[in-house]
Amino acid sequence: MECVFCQIVSGKIPADIVYQDKEFLAFRDIHPQAPTHVLIVPKTHIPSLLNLTDREASLVCHLILRANEIAEKEGVAESGYRLTVNCGPDGGQIVPHLHFHLLGGRRVNDQMA
Repeated sequence: MECVFCQIVSGKIPADIVYQDKEFLAFRDIHPQAPTHVLIVPKTHIPSLLNLTDREASLVCHLILRANEIAEKEGVAESGYRLTVNCGPDGGQIVPHLHFHLLGGRRVNDQMA
């Protein structure tokens, strides 16, 4: 069965998309942990950080640069934001498709992860 993020990337499942280019899709989390909670996913299925190789180094750099642009567009860049990635079940990764959480809009505390 295709993963939920692959289905969102392909348009089979709707999402509130805030950014898209040839490599990435960014959309609002349906269970936000902060006023601004955007998921940034590569369009190519990569299960987790553990599956990255040197070939994806530029992809990860591109993702971080796009996260800065998204934070600016969402109005949280100046006050600050958190960019996180969970890896594996014990790391809190629920969907086995590499994704980054961009969280902002309030002061970071232990409840925001």
